[in-house]
Formats: sequence, structure tokens, C-alpha cells
Amino acid sequence: MTSPGRSPALSVVVPSVNGLSDLVGCLEALVFESSDVALEILVPDRLGETLRTEVRGRFPTVRILEAPAGTTIPDLRALAFEEASAPVVGVIEDHVIVPPGWAKAHLAAQARGEQVVGGAVENAATERLVDWAAFLCEYHHLIPPLAEGPVDGITGNNTSYDRELLLEYRATWRAGRWENALHDAMRHDGVTLMSRPEICVGHKKHYSIAEYVSQRYLYSRAWAGGQAVGIPIVKRVLAGAARVILPPVLSFRIISTIWKKRYHRGELLRSVPLLALFTTGWALGEMIGFWFGSGDALARVR
Repeated sequence: MTSPGRSPALSVVVPSVNGLSDLVGCLEALVFESSDVALEILVPDRLGETLRTEVRGRFPTVRILEAPAGTTIPDLRALAFEEASAPVVGVIEDHVIVPPGWAKAHLAAQARGEQVVGGAVENAATERLVDWAAFLCEYHHLIPPLAEGPVDGITGNNTSYDRELLLEYRATWRAGRWENALHDAMRHDGVTLMSRPEICVGHKKHYSIAEYVSQRYLYSRAWAGGQAVGIPIVKRVLAGAARVILPPVLSFRIISTIWKKRYHRGELLRSVPLLALFTTGWALGEMIGFWFGSGDALARVR
């Protein structure tokens, strides 16, 4: 963390939505990073005073930003973006574990003039098949190996931004949308998105089967509901109905992507039945989102 009189080199945004057991491991890794890089760690939290009191006691120099219980993850990030004071702003999740050297690697990329940098994501919850299947479902396109250099899209949970550039897009990230909307707006304006796969974090999240199906449904409903805004009702009905074919299409995409990467093929094969279930929840979320809108799905995504 930043010592008195020492300005932070990197502000790290960590939305708190999953609970103390996840957040503690994340913050411990960041505190280790702060031993040789001046960090400003910002934790916008929607879970309440019990967690906040515990974090303040264990990590007294972490800044807790209080938010109401229904605050969405995009809005939690926006709250922290407004408060960030370092010249570079990093974003991770509360169940992401950064390795030694993570902060220096992002700062080195920014020093080369790379204003928007995304790294890779590796599974760090390796003991249970359900965690493997959930990770492969969600991150199949972001696991190593990844393309290096300018790309069309980067992750949102291992990312750094030049703060001055980020502030130019305040209207975009205050609109309550996921990071892809911000990245698309930047790329539309000619900003280069840089992929640096050597900057890799660990995704350490434990699920039950029902929990991940629910989360996949909620995320997909929120996305489809946003896409459906302003679309004529007939097109919304047709778009929703078309999601019937989505589970096999998504399963094939996930399996083929990972197989080509030669990434943990054994875990992939054992995950196929769960992937079929997860992609069904994915398809159902998009169907309901197109037909009935997003409802409160985005506020319930963790």
C-alpha cells in the first residue's frame, strides 16, 4: 500500500460481491505486491458493514467504498474509477489472485505507451470438477495461449488503463454496462487494446452446480435484455426463440477453442456433461432476456 507521502503508481479496483472468504485471498496477494510498488487498493463493496469492518481490521490501508446492496458490478467499478488517484488504474475481481510481479508488469506495459492492457486468466480452483467446468465455460477464450499485441477484445478482470484516457470515457463507464462497451468505444476511437498474455492472474472461485447455472443465467439475461432495448417485439421474439440452438453451438465453441489450445484436455473431457448444463442456462438467460428484458439480473450477478 501507499506509505505516507508516497503517491501511488497503480490504483487497483476490486469490486466486493462474493464475500470475505474470496476477498481475503485477493487482498493478501495485493498487499504482497505493495511491498515494492506503491498501490492504492480500492474496494467498492455492496455486501455491508460486517465485511467492511473485517476488511478494515485486517487491511487498514485498503480503501473501502460503500455502496448499496443492489449496486451492479459495472457501477461498483465506476464508483472506484471516480476515486482512483494513480496515473494507472487496474481492475481485477474479488476472487482473482495476482502473482508476484503483476503490478510491475502492468506498469511496464503502460510505460511503453500501451494505454489499455489486458492479460490472461488461469484457473486457480483446481480441486473440484464443477470449478473447472465453470472456469472453462466462462474463460475458454482468455486462457493461455493468447494472441500477443493489438487485439479486438481483452478481459475485464486483469486489465489496466491510463487514467487520463479512462476519464475521457466517463460517460461510457457510468452507463452501467460491462467492460466490453468501454473497450468497444475506445477501439472505435482508434485506441489500441493490447494483449499481454504473460501477465496472467489466477481465477479462484468455488461454485456449486446450481450456483453457476444461476449466475450464467443471470449474466446472459442481463446481456440479452440490454441488447433487446429498442428492438421491435417481433424481432425480440424471434431472437429469443433462436436461442434454442445455442447450447450445442456454445458447447462446440468452448470445446473446440480449448482443445486447439491443448489446455487441460482431461479436465475438459470430464467437464462436458456440466458444460451442456451450463450452456443450457446460458441459452435460457438470453431467451428470457430478449423476451422479457433484463429485470434485476445485472444487480444479482456476482
